[in-house]
Amino acid sequence: GRGRNLGRGRNQALRSGQSRGVPGGDYTSTCTMVLGKRWKDAAETVIIGGGCVGVSLAYHLAKAGQKDVVLLEKSELTAGSTWHAAGLTTYYHPGINLKKVHYHSIKLYESLEAETGQAVGFHQPGSIRIASTPVRVDELKYQMARTHWHPTPQWLITPEKIKELFPLLNMDKVLAGLYNPGDGHIDPYSLTMALAAGARMYGAQIYNPALVSGLTPTSDGKWDVQTPHGTIRANRIVNATGFWAREVGQQIGFDHPTIPVHHQYVVTATVPEVKALKAELPVIRDLEGSYYLRQERDGLLFGPYEKEEKMVLQDSWVRDGVPPGFGKELFESDLDRIMHHVEMAMEMVPVLKNADIINIVSGPITYTPDLLPMVGPHQGARNYWTAIGFGYGVIHAGGIGKFLSDWIVTGEPPYDLIECDPNRYGKWTTVPYLCAKARESYGFNNVVGYPKEERFAGRPTNRTSGVYELLKGKASMGFHAGWEQPHWFYKPGDNAGYKWMEKEVAEGAYDVDISNVTEDIGVLGVAGPKARDVLQKLTQEDMSDASFKFLHCKPIQLGGINLRAIRISYTGELGWELYIPHKDMAAVYQAIMAAGEDEGIDNFGTYAMSSLRLEKGFRGWGAEMNCDTNPLEAGLDYFIKLNKHADFIGKAALQEIKAKGLKRKLSYITMETDDVDPEGNETIWLNGKVVGNTTSGAYSYTTQQSLAFAYLPVELCSVGQKVEVEMLGRKYPAMVVQEPLVLTEPTRTRLQKKSKA
Repeated sequence: GRGRNLGRGRNQALRSGQSRGVPGGDYTSTCTMVLGKRWKDAAETVIIGGGCVGVSLAYHLAKAGQKDVVLLEKSELTAGSTWHAAGLTTYYHPGINLKKVHYHSIKLYESLEAETGQAVGFHQPGSIRIASTPVRVDELKYQMARTHWHPTPQWLITPEKIKELFPLLNMDKVLAGLYNPGDGHIDPYSLTMALAAGARMYGAQIYNPALVSGLTPTSDGKWDVQTPHGTIRANRIVNATGFWAREVGQQIGFDHPTIPVHHQYVVTATVPEVKALKAELPVIRDLEGSYYLRQERDGLLFGPYEKEEKMVLQDSWVRDGVPPGFGKELFESDLDRIMHHVEMAMEMVPVLKNADIINIVSGPITYTPDLLPMVGPHQGARNYWTAIGFGYGVIHAGGIGKFLSDWIVTGEPPYDLIECDPNRYGKWTTVPYLCAKARESYGFNNVVGYPKEERFAGRPTNRTSGVYELLKGKASMGFHAGWEQPHWFYKPGDNAGYKWMEKEVAEGAYDVDISNVTEDIGVLGVAGPKARDVLQKLTQEDMSDASFKFLHCKPIQLGGINLRAIRISYTGELGWELYIPHKDMAAVYQAIMAAGEDEGIDNFGTYAMSSLRLEKGFRGWGAEMNCDTNPLEAGLDYFIKLNKHADFIGKAALQEIKAKGLKRKLSYITMETDDVDPEGNETIWLNGKVVGNTTSGAYSYTTQQSLAFAYLPVELCSVGQKVEVEMLGRKYPAMVVQEPLVLTEPTRTRLQKKSKA
């Protein structure tokens, strides 16, 4: 409401001054409009959705040289979440490779106006994340340790520097800040229009209004995309429809786990103290107050993330669908709901007390259960891609457009974004789980994040193994792709690839059927020097080394139950993985525990396994091995036979990598630490320069020291090389050592035989 005073209004709802958007209108009447351009009946890629993410992908694909790129928007560009976004842009992200997405976005936005001739309204005054408790300071130090090996500009700054950059702050509680120069905000509407201009400039076609009324797969893996104007035959389709993602997905049988959240922000009239400033204020994020605040012309824009119990989900859209005419409408705002955050903001920025409100925006933004988007090809439908679930679409749009474009054009992603894989969800992602988790994720936006922290909303899902009920009271459970998995077991006194396989089958014309049996089959690992003896008691199958070799798989009967067993080297010890129908897991587990009683059998969790595998130099998928590394630099030469006569996927690429020579290799390091241990992704320093990063780390109980794997330049990989690892604001001495520190069981056996001989 114009003229309302923010300070005086903190005990009022101000419902008489609600902000409402422009009605979306009736689609049936608008679809009769002439599109004003020739209709294409075939396309390489059809992008559905004209928000900033979809338009960015169209721009990047067309610029990369792909012909016949078509974008379909049901009403007008930016309708949905884009047009009302606060437009914040930041280099910062706590993830590893999502930092790259932010980096590419900002670098694009800096040059887009010059390239397209369209103004984008990009302001780059920087941003500061404010720490007002000692724990928050540690959190900032933790993030600094994971940032230096990226190109992202980021610095830990003192209260004095914060006051210099943002002179309107009350500094009584400010202890430190995380500063990102180059951060700021951009006008979402102007950004989208500039991206659209660039897309058209490079040859893409944008049709609106053009509602997608049907999606029909063809026998050769293409799609017929139906609209009121005609059908387009597409080689691939990309769902970039924001909070309409579920409706589009349901046309082909998917219930994408996305849900709109009511996000509010407040815009003030001119504030004299702001108008008097000579330079634009940096964006601040008060972590304890859980809000962001930036300059908007000569006033301020303030947006909080409400507590879990107060925030509002638009869950009716999940049950009943988005209202057909919804486009640029807003929800009813509710100032009472955010008054706690308003009061904290007025304490931190006192000029807010006398500021008049001119607008309260309450609009839908899309959340997934874990707050990360769903980006990439979707399993279960050939050539169907998603770019949905963006809670922060403006800062992600540029980088994700480039990421997906590179993937589509070259056939593989430019770097690993496994945390955004759309296939991380499945049938276990029910609507109650989605709602509970989205509420938790929104409410936890600015809480302190700890390594190995578990969050329990919506758990357990229906993905519980056959031994879950037996073990849930004995272990601290972790959450992995919907499954409850024991991280560590209580002791007395304790407090309780991206291609992955459908595309390979289709392109190779293999006679193979692929089905996902993860809902039907569970896994038990049995490991240790006496594992063979225990299992042999329960089966007639010969479990000896000669009959059951390493990495061999056999169907066996164990305790009278049919299952499949694979002999592995579990944390370097003799071991088997047993693949068992869930209905039989409890019986097999209990039989194994009874059979191993004399041998002292006991449970172990994934945290113990992680420490043990590091002691024995075992690489971990997603850490030492991922899509950003190759097997040669990961030290897996032993498993690769490049002189093998038969061809295999990746052989030519590895031969080329070997011929060119490696620039970095995986090293094994020990550290001199006090009360902090490595987690992975810490920055490694030498002589004041960043030289690499850790990939995973833990405390070794066997050798009583901290261990880590790290990627270092080849010239720094020699045993004895000394470096420093940054953790919580300090650089700890570290040294490259010969791996492993603890020999594996097969190696010990071999050395014993050699010694006897």
